[in-house]
Amino acid sequence: MYDWFKALHVIAVIAWMAGMLYLPRLFVYHAGAAPGSEASETFKVMERRLLRAIITPASIAALVFGLVVLFHGEWWRFGWMHAKLTLVLAMFAVHGFLARTVRAFAADENRRSARFYKFVNEVPTVLMILIVLLVVLKPF
Repeated sequence: MYDWFKALHVIAVIAWMAGMLYLPRLFVYHAGAAPGSEASETFKVMERRLLRAIITPASIAALVFGLVVLFHGEWWRFGWMHAKLTLVLAMFAVHGFLARTVRAFAADENRRSARFYKFVNEVPTVLMILIVLLVVLKPF
């Protein structure tokens, strides 16, 4: 069953990351739309659905299957895993920030620019790259 849980973990992570990379891109476009406009209202629906239907469920599945793999494989004993888990916590912090941003846009209370969200769009990418490098290379 270990390999099944590992596969499910990877599938969930892919879905989570797809959403984490797309949602800030939606914010870039949403930040340029006038509050109350048809475009803004469409972005609100897209952002809410992406967060609730894909990002959050996928993150929960990644966490659950990841914990099964972590304990079944006894991976907690390795330093690279401690570093990976620290980066995963950072990814969950980004997830929380994105969720708060969805709520801010929904209330027409966004105060940040499209440029800011272009930068935010890179954060999950960098974290993902570092996590994959740690898992594949197991440097320590």
